[in-house]
Amino acid sequence: MMKNPFPRRGGMLALLACLLFAPFMAMAVDDPSEMLPDPAQEQRAEAIGAQLRCLVCQNESIEDSSADLARDLRHVVREHVAKGESNRQIMAWMVSRYGNFIRLRPPLTIGTLLLWIMPLLALGIGIGVAWWTFRRPRAPTPAPLTDEERRRLSDLTETRRE
Repeated sequence: MMKNPFPRRGGMLALLACLLFAPFMAMAVDDPSEMLPDPAQEQRAEAIGAQLRCLVCQNESIEDSSADLARDLRHVVREHVAKGESNRQIMAWMVSRYGNFIRLRPPLTIGTLLLWIMPLLALGIGIGVAWWTFRRPRAPTPAPLTDEERRRLSDLTETRRE
C-alpha cells in the first residue's frame, strides 16, 4: 500500500491551490537582472509595460507575458525609462515602431470608432432590408375564373386531347 504524501488535509488543499493558481501567480519578469535598480523607474516601466500588448500572445500585456518578444519589449521599455524619457515619448516610440496595435487600449479614432460601430450598422442594415422586403406590396392574386372562363378552358383542353 502506498503511503499518502499529504498526511494532512491542509497539505492536499495547498497543493490543489498551487496547481490551480500557479499560472496566475507567475511573474513575467523571468530574470531579476531585467529589473531596474531604481524602484521608482521599475514601477514606471511596469506601468508602461502593462499598457503594451504582447505581439505574440495578443491578449496579454508585455508585463504579463513570458514570450521572448515580450521579454525583449520589456527590456526596450526599461532602456527608455533608464534614459529618462517620459511615458508619452516611450509610448510614441512604440507606436511609431509597431503601430497602434501595440496598445492594449488604442486611442479613439475614426478607424476604431468604425470598428466598434460596424456590427451595429450591419445589424441595422439587415433589419432594414428584411423590413423593406416583407413590407413591399406583393403581386395581387388573380381573381377566380368565372363560369364562362372555366367552360372555355375545359373546351380548349378537350380539343387538345383529341
